[in-house]
Amino acid sequence: MEKKVTVKLQNIVQKHDLSLREMSRLTDIPRPTLSKLMNQKMQYIHLPHILRIADVFGVDDIREIIDLEKINT
Repeated sequence: MEKKVTVKLQNIVQKHDLSLREMSRLTDIPRPTLSKLMNQKMQYIHLPHILRIADVFGVDDIREIIDLEKINT
């Protein structure tokens, strides 16, 4: 069974009532990068970005930001 990594930035944006632009300003991560992460368009995840998001938003469990999901084939 295949698996994929899912980035759950939409949850953080909604929880904190933020725009992507505001999230970019707070995290110092370029807006296009956040957009690609949010839309599952990235081929890789830059760990320092995930750590910065966790730090800015007080996330203690990385599963609030990324998760591993099974793909039904």
